[in-house]
Parts: sequence; C-alpha cells; structure tokens
Amino acid sequence: MSEWLVLGTVMAAACAVVLVVTVLSQRRRATAEAAAPAAEPPQTPDVLEYMVMMVGVVYAIVLGLAIAGVWEARGAAQDAVRAEAQALHEVTQRAQVYPADFRERLRTDIDAYVTEVVVDEWPRMIEREELSPRGTELLASVRTVVAERAPSNELEAQAYQPMLDKVALAEDARNARAEGAGATLPGIVWFGLISGAVITVGLIFTMQIGRSFRELLLAGLFSALIAFLLFLVWDFDAPFGRSGTESADAFRQLFPGASGLE
Repeated sequence: MSEWLVLGTVMAAACAVVLVVTVLSQRRRATAEAAAPAAEPPQTPDVLEYMVMMVGVVYAIVLGLAIAGVWEARGAAQDAVRAEAQALHEVTQRAQVYPADFRERLRTDIDAYVTEVVVDEWPRMIEREELSPRGTELLASVRTVVAERAPSNELEAQAYQPMLDKVALAEDARNARAEGAGATLPGIVWFGLISGAVITVGLIFTMQIGRSFRELLLAGLFSALIAFLLFLVWDFDAPFGRSGTESADAFRQLFPGASGLE
C-alpha cells in the first residue's frame, strides 16, 4: 500500500471518529435538554481548560522530540549510504594508474557488490533489519583484490594506501548502515505517543464542542493533524524507508553501469 494512501486513510479515519463522536454527543445532550428544558447547559470549568492546555503542550513537546529523533537517525543513515558509495567510487578512480586488467577486475568486483547491495540486500535490510552475508563476502573480496596487488611503480605506490583507506571507510560505513537498519524508537516510546494522542484528542470532548460548522471543522482538523504527525514519526522511524530502494540512490548515481540498477 502506498504511503500516501496510508496517510490519507489514517487522517480521514481520525477526523471521522472525532466528528462522529462529537455529533452523537451533541445529539444525546440535545435529547437530555429536551427532557429537562429548565436545566442550564453545563459550563467547562476553568481548571479543566487549564489541564487540557497543559496536556496539549506536554504532548506537543514529546511529539516534537520524537520527530527530531527519527529525523536525525534518517539523516545519519543517509550519510552512511553516501559515504559507502563515495568511498567505493574513489577506489575505482584511484585505480586508474593501475593496468587495465586490474582495473577491470576491480571494477567487476565493485559492481557485483553494488548490485548485491541495491537489488538483494536493500529489501532484506528494510524487511528484516539485517544485511546479507553475500554482501559482506563481496566487499571482503574487493578488499582482498586491492590489498594483494603490490604496487609496481611510483604512481601505483601513491594510490595503494589511499585505496586501502577508502575500502576501510566503505566497511565502516557498511557497519554503520547495519546498525541503523532497525527502528529508531523503542516500543515504550510508541506506547507513550499513541496513548498521548488518544488522551489529547479525547480531551476535545470535555470542551463542550458545539455542532456549528466552525467548531466541527476545528475538531476534525486537530485530530487530522495529530494523525499526520504520528504518521510522520512512523514513516521516519524506518531510516531507509518503508518500501522500495530510493534511499540507495547514491549507489545508482555513482555506479550507473552496475547490472540491475537501471
């Protein structure tokens, strides 16, 4: 299911629930007033208004911190992807001073690794929150190819150590990608966010909402906003996305010739 469809469904459902509950509550109140016409409509106590305001402020702070946390985690994950792809790209560029047969072998090994990462490893990382053993083997093969090729002239000697450093950087970035593959927020935080949303939206019904179009519109928009913010946290809680391999675009841009990346 598309993320936009999920968002629209969640926001519409939250808005519909609030509007239906509000209308039913007002209908029940109207029935009670008809049975006892002399009774005055209840007024919202000042202390209740203060409590509703404080709960809203506290929940807004918690929700803002959650959004900032998942946003930072997603940024760090994307930085790791770019660092890994850029490091491997630098290896292929520095290998230009080596003979053609070595460059071709190295390029083939790196393309095989990139293909494995984007085509096979990325869906595994999103669904199972782990990297593939095959990807680890292919990157180790790249390191072996670089390390075992002794320099034969001054230019190769100058490129040898930087190539090893770039492979090590790619391995570090891969490890960082593995650490960031899981969800950012623990279950207890999600329990607090969902419970806080229910409480915050539920407190709307203590404010004596009328059936005027303006009041119903504001109640619906408020509940839809809470649903949107929770969806935003849920979507960003997966640093590499919920579906597809768009977060692997750095590999596609730097290795357009790798098989299976078109």
